[in-house]
Amino acid sequence: MQNSKSIAWTRRSLLKAASGALLLASVPQAVLAQQKERRFEPRPGDWRSLEVVTRVNLQKTGVPSTVWVPLPSVETDWQRSLSDNWSGNAKAMRVGTDANYGARYLIAEFDGSAPPILEVTSRVQTRDRATDWSTSTATHETPDDLRQWTKPTDLIPLDGIVRHTARQIVAGARSDVEKVQRIYDWIIVTTYREPKVRGCGTGDIKAMLETGNFGGKCGDINGLFVGLCRAAGVPARDAYGIRLVPSAFGYRELGGNPASLKSAQHCRAEVYLRKHGWVAMDPADVGKVMRLETGNWIKDPDHPVVAPVRKALFGGWEGNWMAYNFAHDVSLPGSKTGKLGFLMYPQAEVQGEALDPLDPDAFKYAISARNISA
Repeated sequence: MQNSKSIAWTRRSLLKAASGALLLASVPQAVLAQQKERRFEPRPGDWRSLEVVTRVNLQKTGVPSTVWVPLPSVETDWQRSLSDNWSGNAKAMRVGTDANYGARYLIAEFDGSAPPILEVTSRVQTRDRATDWSTSTATHETPDDLRQWTKPTDLIPLDGIVRHTARQIVAGARSDVEKVQRIYDWIIVTTYREPKVRGCGTGDIKAMLETGNFGGKCGDINGLFVGLCRAAGVPARDAYGIRLVPSAFGYRELGGNPASLKSAQHCRAEVYLRKHGWVAMDPADVGKVMRLETGNWIKDPDHPVVAPVRKALFGGWEGNWMAYNFAHDVSLPGSKTGKLGFLMYPQAEVQGEALDPLDPDAFKYAISARNISA
């Protein structure tokens, strides 16, 4: 049976206004005055050119090792790849490609004669996104193209509790837009950002629904959003990437420090709508703003700090972020540790033993970014 917490969103929606009012009353008036001025309005416009550098220094010698570094593999109307270059002391370096999703990654093999050193430089262009809901957009996706984005994955099953929950949420919805809006709202009022979760989470959406533990990070929350959309018959996909530069709208939690992008990995989501094509979504970042942006856990999604983000991230996102790929269940050539649920962190194995990519101090790597001229 479905956990009662997964169907409590309607009650929570009714109570959020009251809890939000109590929270507002506890915030100093000077802070409230500043909060009322917040805005978040990404709009499609000029392309931004960025250079992203990943440096790996394993500090291991005498034993063979392999490093895999994700490369930006997305070519869309919101991101373009310009070039990828690499250098280092590996005995062999080559590009691998995931057969199912087209995700690209550099494979570097070291013989152990010296501490492994690797530098990968990718140049991309990105831009903001926003959907014009008043017009229809011609798309070129075929049923075969979309079939990939309606299938289950290891971490995103579409039967059992996932299907049951999706059907409950979208019951009576008359269009794919209405279905997605209901799921988006359900995610925001049901899930929450849990800072104690490591990395971006595991993305095990069945476990979230069965246990009623809806705390997580982007891999969990946006993964659940994608799974529920797919289970409701709407093509959807996760985009796995990394924040590169600060937000132009002043939201601290929605940007990255380009000098040091440690722990800046972030996945977003897209849904395919019949009248609009692929549309940007990011309910996980709404939850991040609610939990972390002000230092107070905001429980009201209509709070003046949260509302502009909640509105904009249904159909848009800011182009201060780069996608690596849309891939799930990734098997890296030569890896002895099995499939990855998703690929947005560098990976390394020393004598077949995996290093922890969520501990870049132990697994020595650093990522930085800078604006460039195209």
